[in-house]
Amino acid sequence: MAAKTQALIVICGPTAAGKSGLAMAIAQRLDSVILSADSRQVYCDFDIGTAKPSLAEQAQVPHELVDICKPTLTLTLGDYQQRTQQLIATYQSQLHCHCPLLVGGTGLYIKSITKGLKIPRVPPQPELRVQLNQQGQKLNYALLKSVDLAATERIHPNDAVRTQRALEVFYTTGQAISDQQGENPPNYPILQIGVDSLNEAEGEDRLRDRIARRTDLMVEAGFVEEVETLVQRYGEDLPLLNTLGYAEIRQHLRGEIDLAEAKRQVVLHTRQFAKRQRTWFRAVPEIEWFDSGDADLVEQVWDRVSQFLET
Repeated sequence: MAAKTQALIVICGPTAAGKSGLAMAIAQRLDSVILSADSRQVYCDFDIGTAKPSLAEQAQVPHELVDICKPTLTLTLGDYQQRTQQLIATYQSQLHCHCPLLVGGTGLYIKSITKGLKIPRVPPQPELRVQLNQQGQKLNYALLKSVDLAATERIHPNDAVRTQRALEVFYTTGQAISDQQGENPPNYPILQIGVDSLNEAEGEDRLRDRIARRTDLMVEAGFVEEVETLVQRYGEDLPLLNTLGYAEIRQHLRGEIDLAEAKRQVVLHTRQFAKRQRTWFRAVPEIEWFDSGDADLVEQVWDRVSQFLET
């Protein structure tokens, strides 16, 4: 067995690529822990539609950063970063677990850790957001340009979410968001493993099949009933119900589309989402890619992990 060191292993890639199964296998061999890097698995009660690890899986390998926030609240990127950095430091200090695994498909979550992004600690400002929504994006963008020109060089004129966030930070702190951002990378070694099909033509078919199969399994596991319960518990206006999978099933519950069409749309939108994830991760030069279709994927990754921990 490789000598343990204080380090971090990242396993990332597009949805349905096989990250979770690989991470479980590697974590068991390391006697380690999985830190979730999924922006929806952090919310309680959103289980089936987020492919949250089952209780049986969590019994086999400890999972952190799952079910840590109520759906009615917002876990900001800064909140996630702070919690994750604290957990990494805690596990790296333990004799039996010096190398936790950060696993998921939310690229910004992962980047916040691997690059040590400097994130303004400004919580959402609901009243200010209402005012900004009323003003409209054109006026908001012009306003941002007047107070933080550097931010508008990175934010598209049609990106209302990032425009509002930049204005929110400015009006809360009195400082431009661009002056508060930057990077402070951690001082421990990081191995980033990417899981995807490396043959694009074959991979597209494989990913489509995996997504379709996973969608069928979600419905069989009670996805429709989960969404129905969430609507009853939290109301139609809960923002998380507008996210991938939940929005399509909610349309079905409203009687707008039948279940077959809802599943078809879930598969289509998930494939589109996976393409965006792939674009994000392929732009990260530090990621070492492994083919998700290889029969010996676990052994290949284990060999690389062992080599990493020995150096």
